[in-house]
Formats: sequence, C-alpha cells, structure tokens
Amino acid sequence: MRDTIDRKGMTVLSGGHLATDFASGSVPALLPFFTVKFGLSYTLTAVLMLAVLVSSSLMQPLFGYWSDRRGALWLLPAGLALAGTGIGLATVAPTYGLLLVLVFLSGIGIAAFHPEGAKFAVFVSGRKRASGMSLFNIGGNLGYALGPIIVTPLVLWLGLGKGGLLASIPVVLASIAVLGALPYLSRQRPQRGAGTHVAVGKDDVRAMGILAGVIGLRSVAWFGLLTFVPLWVVSLGNSAADGNRLLSLMLLSGAVGTLLLGPLADRFGLRRTLLVAQALLAPMILVFVLVGGVVGALALMVVGICVVGTFGVTMVLSQMYLPRHVGMASGLSVGLAMGLGGIAAVALGSVADAVNLKTALVCSAFAPLLGVVLCLFLPAPSRPAPVAAAPATPYPLLD
Repeated sequence: MRDTIDRKGMTVLSGGHLATDFASGSVPALLPFFTVKFGLSYTLTAVLMLAVLVSSSLMQPLFGYWSDRRGALWLLPAGLALAGTGIGLATVAPTYGLLLVLVFLSGIGIAAFHPEGAKFAVFVSGRKRASGMSLFNIGGNLGYALGPIIVTPLVLWLGLGKGGLLASIPVVLASIAVLGALPYLSRQRPQRGAGTHVAVGKDDVRAMGILAGVIGLRSVAWFGLLTFVPLWVVSLGNSAADGNRLLSLMLLSGAVGTLLLGPLADRFGLRRTLLVAQALLAPMILVFVLVGGVVGALALMVVGICVVGTFGVTMVLSQMYLPRHVGMASGLSVGLAMGLGGIAAVALGSVADAVNLKTALVCSAFAPLLGVVLCLFLPAPSRPAPVAAAPATPYPLLD
C-alpha cells in the first residue's frame, strides 16, 4: 500500500467527479425554471428530484457489485457522458413525462461513475484514505456547487433550452478527457502477486446497517434543503437567482467542509468527527428557517460544512465495514443518501403543499437528531492484518 496519494490519478478522478456532480447539481438549480415552465406543484417539483436520486440510488449498488466482481473502468467516461447528455436534453423536453425520463437517465449516468470512481480513489490514496477520499469528494462538492452558479445565469441569459444545453457540453467533454486517462488509471489497481501488502478483512453487515441509518437520516435534511432552499427564498419575495445563490453558498461551504473534516477525521477519528457534525445539523437548520437573514445564511453554511464534509467520512467507514466489497460499499454509501433523500424530498413536498413550506423545512431538521443516536452505536472499524500477496480476483482489495 502506497504511503502518499497519487496526484495525477486523484486529479483525473476528482475532475471526473466534479463534472458528474455538476450535472447532478444542475437539477436543483433548474427546478424553479421547470416549475414555471410546466406549472408544477411542490410535490411534482420534488418528484423531479426523486427521479434523479432514485435512479442513482437503485443503480449504484448494482454498478458497485459489477465493479467488484469484474472491474468496469469504462463506467467512468460512460457515466459522465450519460449524465451530461441526459440533463442537457431535459432542458428542451416538451412534456413533463419526457422530462422525468431524461432526468432519470441522467441519474443512471451519475450512478455509473461513483462506485468505480470511489474504488479507484482508494487505490490512489494509499494509507491516507480519509484525506484521499476528501480530495475525491472535493471535486464532486465543487461540481455540485458550480451547478447553480453556472446554470442559472446561462438560463436567465439564453433561456432554459439553449442555456441548459450549453451547460451540459463541459460534462460531455470531461467524459472524453477521462476516457483518455483510462490506461493510466488501469495501472493504479493493485496487482496480484506483486509482493505488496494488501489489506483484507471481514465484512461487518450490522455496522454497515447502522451507518446506513445515519446516512439516510442525514439525507432527509440535506435533500430537503437542496430541493426547497431556492423555492423558500422565492416564497419570501426574492428571485430564483437569489435562491440559487444561497444554494451555491451552502454547497461551496460544503466543499470547504470536505477539506477540513477529512484531515480532522484522519487525526481525531472517523466516528467522533461524524458524531459532532451530525449534532450540529438540527439547530443550524432551525436557525436558517426561523431566524433567516445573514445569521440564517451563516447557519446554512455550517449545515453545508457538516453534511458535505462528512460524505467522505461515511464513505470511508462504509469501505472499512465492507472491506471485501469496496465498490458495493461505495455504491451503498452514496446510493442510500440519494435514494432516501429523494423520497424524503417528495414527502416534504407533500407537507409543503398540505401545510406550508416553512413547516416542511422545520420537519426536515429533526431527522439528524436520530442520526446522532445511531452514531453512538457505530462500532470501531476492524484493522485487518496485511498479507503478503493479493487474492486472485480482478481487484485484489475487494474479495
């Protein structure tokens, strides 16, 4: 196992992650424009978010399983291409039904990239797994944050169709760049019989189940905010651009959180870092909704730091709880967050339609409190002993 992070490999992976999540981050930025174009209710607006999130969540563990068993580097450029093409064509969809289909297909592309990308991030990170996963995730965090920043001005300037199509072009170009880097990435996978020490261990399904609960409860709050922060700002008499600027502020703060919490987790422990971050979520969300203004915006920034900053922490924990199936662990970690978050967004949309949006946002704040309780039951990941030779599998770290 290497002692340092392979910078070239991590640059490719993090850059691809940026492009993939730029497509994903474009969806919440486009929701206010889709709402106006098709005259959507809060519930139907949330269904759009559900479409991209469910397709990602359902497919990611399957792509992860495929990756573990056979290896599938081609999923990196293919996923990027499908994610960008799907969201670009969605902006010119003539009907709500076709819009749903295209957003769903874009979600499948997002799902294809993440497990393989996260697995190779492990390969190039060496012993600094939390720091390496933070670098991998910083690309995704920046991409998600850039979605509203870039897409909103383009749509306001050129219109939904032309602006959306133009925004999707960099994602497709990124898929070509990643395709060209596949030979280099292929050389980073551990080789059988190379005489290097390879970590093996035993899967802890119970621990993964507890962690899945933490991830799911965190996602209820996070995807509720992703879906409704722009609409909440609009409901207060501001513009859609104002709402997307606040959304971008939350996401950019999350990118900063990724850089902060990864090294902190390496130093103070994964579980301790996750527990503290989870405990801060509920009060900060309530301050954003009930206080608002500059104080509320600062609270929303803290939410971004605590949620996005712990994405890498929960991914590393999932890989350590399932060391024999790293690809599936990565797919479960990200897929669960997306799928459960999308379902929560629809449920919160129903609450917003039945009562009001403020009540829905307040409800979303209480889910992370249960996550704090579950964090207390997370066991310490096992530290498997190294062995002199890797097993005879396509990816020796996995089986």
